[in-house]
Amino acid sequence: MIVYKFGGASIATPERMQALLPIIKEAQHEVVVVVSAMGKTTNELEEIVQAACNNKAHAHELAHALESKHLDYASQILSPENYSEAKQILAPFFTELQWAIDDADRARFDYSYDQIVCIGELLSTRIFSLFLAQENLINTWIDARALIRTDDTWRDARVDVAFTTAQVKVQLTPLLGSGQRVITQGFIGATDNNQSVTLGREGSDYTAALLASMLGATSVSIWKDVSGLRNADPKLFPDTVQIPDITYHEVIEMAYYGAQVIHPKTIKPLHNAGIPLYVKCFLDRTERGTIIHANDTQIAYPPIIVWKREQVLLQVTTLDFSFITEDALSFLYDTFARLKVRVNMIQNAAISFIACLDNRPEKIEAVIKALSPTYKIRRNEDVSLLTIRHYTPEILFGMTMNKTILLEQKTRNTVQVVMM
Repeated sequence: MIVYKFGGASIATPERMQALLPIIKEAQHEVVVVVSAMGKTTNELEEIVQAACNNKAHAHELAHALESKHLDYASQILSPENYSEAKQILAPFFTELQWAIDDADRARFDYSYDQIVCIGELLSTRIFSLFLAQENLINTWIDARALIRTDDTWRDARVDVAFTTAQVKVQLTPLLGSGQRVITQGFIGATDNNQSVTLGREGSDYTAALLASMLGATSVSIWKDVSGLRNADPKLFPDTVQIPDITYHEVIEMAYYGAQVIHPKTIKPLHNAGIPLYVKCFLDRTERGTIIHANDTQIAYPPIIVWKREQVLLQVTTLDFSFITEDALSFLYDTFARLKVRVNMIQNAAISFIACLDNRPEKIEAVIKALSPTYKIRRNEDVSLLTIRHYTPEILFGMTMNKTILLEQKTRNTVQVVMM
């Protein structure tokens, strides 16, 4: 049994969805297909979330436009008879979106985000499942929210692995044993109260890895619009190079520092189960791509660059000039953990603590409110966090030239720089 994951780019247009047919047909085993939302749908749904918390009438207008877009897509790829069926099947999801907009509240922004954004994957997978059936590829569509049980950490939910494993074995194993293909969503799950959650951006990779480990898959293939993993984001850097082989350890380091190629949580279940991960190009399925595995033989890596924009640098200084001791650090870490704020880089000195965070205003304000009674807070906005694995002095100089460096940290293999 194998697991395939198709990202939004692979189904961005009806033509691209049609081009996936040979990949599905050539699978020699039972296959679980994990699919993301189409194209830029998640971005559009995020815009709807913002509107729903400020101007519900506008949010409903945007939702109707999203509905029209998906129905038009379905009409292009399905026969008239199947399109008529699709409209009926998709209607409950459009209704769910409208209800989520009505229920949205800025005071519960992250919760509202998950209820709205999850609709993208549900729509895309339903259309994909109907299209495959139309092409005589028998499959069963599964709502991932019936499989993936999580806590209520909105926008970055933690999976209840034991419960989810039991559901996967009960619901998926019989289908795969009968030779059926399974189509499901990445990125989403549900709490024990059946409230929708998301697993973090790019969480579809994580879903694929979880299902693979729970089902004992022989491999996972992530199909992208590039020929494999590269040493930097080609959208930001013109002269990237492909990495043909890479270890689980190196990829998890890349993911930890913010590389968007593989979700940070993806590698652990694959590593623990010894399942190789292939990053392949759906535009040319004959290309080798990148293989991620446990082989720890020495690999000569190029400098691997991760650039995170839209960062905020917080400097937390004690009001009475007391030292940042272990007790103070414990309080600070506990505050970030309690508010569910991920810290991308930290450094502490005698009376100050510095943290680089993603620019999520509601989270930043919550941190400042919690720490202000005890600490003076200063912040730099619109900064970038540059991380280079396997750096050289030359590439570090070239990347930071003419920049204002606010913070720099180096280890044997990695350098991180916060700069403006």
